[in-house]
Amino acid sequence: MHKIPANTLFMGKNLVFMPECHSTNSLALKLCQQSPLAAEGTVVITSNQTAGRGQRGNTWQSEPGKNLTFSIVLRPNFLSVGDLFYLNIFSSLAIHDYLSEKGCTSVFIKWPNDIYIRERKICGLLVENLLQGNELNGSVLGIGLNLNQERFDVDQATSLSIVLNRQVELQEELEILLAKIEGRYLQLRANKLSGLMEDYLRVMYWINEAHFFTSFDETFEGTICGVDRSGRLRVRIGDNEREFETKEIRYER
Repeated sequence: MHKIPANTLFMGKNLVFMPECHSTNSLALKLCQQSPLAAEGTVVITSNQTAGRGQRGNTWQSEPGKNLTFSIVLRPNFLSVGDLFYLNIFSSLAIHDYLSEKGCTSVFIKWPNDIYIRERKICGLLVENLLQGNELNGSVLGIGLNLNQERFDVDQATSLSIVLNRQVELQEELEILLAKIEGRYLQLRANKLSGLMEDYLRVMYWINEAHFFTSFDETFEGTICGVDRSGRLRVRIGDNEREFETKEIRYER
């Protein structure tokens, strides 16, 4: 059971706790659709998410009671449809802020919004928007953050307890994290887009480094040089620069 945080203005002030659910994002989206006036900052959180969704249609697996799996209702009507990628930017930076404050080093944002410590993933984000034509009716930010889990089915995953070599208290960490999310969201609301983009590029995984990628069954060496306004990854390949959508490119080791 989670409590309403005391150190935020609106993030988590309306908190819906589900002991178990398929997907907090699905529940939060339904809340958005059924209740147009659902308060911004509403948090839907569970101890056991059985069918969490991630980027590229992947699933997010989390051991019950060990991690934070929740979704936040947002009303970013101040954003144009062309600037929706800034929802990925502000939220991934908030997770980066949180982990850095916890004493983690070598924290990176892997485009578009996975959070890595060194070469291992610790957090996944999923932004889903409710659009009616060119108007944004609401957004849902889903977060899966590994805190106390110590065993994973894949080698490329880690958790805060592994990094810090100690367990943490979930409610305490939720309150700290929601404060970080609110701070970055207020920066977004204040239209400080250039500052957000600068911070995002500064901590971007593999930026300005030569690595191998695969796109449409073609493997090539390239250098990430940034993202464009719509969120496409900019990669320099030889003397040329190309832009890629999320499903068009894969990182190779």
